[in-house]
This record gives sequence, C-alpha cells and structure tokens, in this order.
Amino acid sequence: MSDWFLQRSFGVRFEWGPVGAQRLASDVACLVVVDVLSFTTSVSVAVEAGTRVYPYAWRDETAAVFAKEKAAALAVGRRAAGSASPWSLSPAALRRAPFTPRLVLPSPNGSAIAAAAAGSAVVAGCLRNASAVGRWLAEHGYGTPELPVAVIAAGERWPDGSLRPALEDLMGAGAITAELQARGAGPLSPEAAAAHACFTHTPDVAAAVAACSSGLELTRGGFAEDAAIAGELDAGTAVPVLTDGAFRPAEVRG
Repeated sequence: MSDWFLQRSFGVRFEWGPVGAQRLASDVACLVVVDVLSFTTSVSVAVEAGTRVYPYAWRDETAAVFAKEKAAALAVGRRAAGSASPWSLSPAALRRAPFTPRLVLPSPNGSAIAAAAAGSAVVAGCLRNASAVGRWLAEHGYGTPELPVAVIAAGERWPDGSLRPALEDLMGAGAITAELQARGAGPLSPEAAAAHACFTHTPDVAAAVAACSSGLELTRGGFAEDAAIAGELDAGTAVPVLTDGAFRPAEVRG
C-alpha cells in the first residue's frame, strides 16, 4: 500500500478508530485518543482524582489477571457496578467511587488506540480537557511537520463490529485541533480542518453531546449523567499522558 493515507506535510492530522491509529502511528510523534463517551472522559475524571489509569483492550477474564498484576482495581461494565466493584466505564460512577491509586479501565476502542501508538507519545483527550491538551501539545512542540500529532476519534461500533463514526468524538477532536491551531500549530490536514469546523460551528456542544446518537443511547439506558459530564467543555485541566503503561497527569507549565 502507498502512503497516501498518512496526511504527510501536515503538522496536525485526524483519523478514525483503531485501524486509523495503527496506520498513522508510525509516522507521527504523538497520538491523541478521543473517546468522549466514555473512555477518555473517564480517564480525565480518574486522573484528576489522582488515580493512575491502565488501559486494557478486553473486558474478559484476562482483565482481572492484568489488574492483579498491576495491583489495581478493575473497572467493570456500567450495569455491573455495585458496592463490591464501584468503578466502571462511567465518569459519574468514578466520581462517586472510593479513591483507588490504580485502576484498570477496559475499553475495546480507546485502549486499542492507545496500544497502537508504536512508541509515539499517547495523550487522552476529550471535551473536558480539550484546551488543556491542545495547550500542552503546543508547549511541547507537537503539531508541526517535524513533530506531527494525530488526533484519533475512537468512534463506536455497529452490531456487526464495523466502525460507527461518532459525533461526540468528532467534536472532541475538533476542540483539541482548534486549540492547537490557536497556539500556532499546523498546518492542519483537510481531515483535521473538517473536525475543527465541526466543533467551532456547533453552538451548544453539551446539548449536541446529549442529543446525538451516543448520548441518546446513554440517556435512554439510564446514564444521562455520563453524557452531561462528557459535555463539560474545558472543565478539566489534567492532561493524561500514557507513561509506563498507565495514564498519569502530565506536568503543565505556567
């Protein structure tokens, strides 16, 4: 295959899903994972509370083994959370759960993208920390043709396993891209510019997250609070960076 898909010559690039991340990873200096509902929003909430978050791609018996190896609590599915296992892939549940210093957070989309980094830096971005992430990237020189950054929207899955592009992830990617451009990063690839435009032309981001397909899925399933937390634009300042297998807060200058 030729390299037409790499968006070369652009400092800020944009692509979808684990396969897109795998394709771009070897040609960029940094990957930003954006999975607004709810992996990276959950990471932002947990990291703000002082928890190290270990991404894991499978929610099966191997996740428990991995958590034991890391001496970490294991997040369960939203509906499986309870007094015995209060941590789940739910930002609202994580806010209410007791503090844990280490947490394994299984997620087939967000974790798979993080695992595709191939040696690049990996940052967890969402709407809650979009400006903080964009600022941190620019301050560290990312987002130029010399140190390109790929912003990866995780998307969701249709029942047959195929990728379902998700509006909330497109807007999250656009918010980070907008901050990068405002701080002099670029040039933006046409794909990144389209994500930027989606965000900047959305008058009420929180309302869009709540009303989009993924937001409705959560709300009708009884998890409207998760959609509301995901729409908290720039409410968080922590920049989770994957370090030694876990997301931890990066040092933020100034």
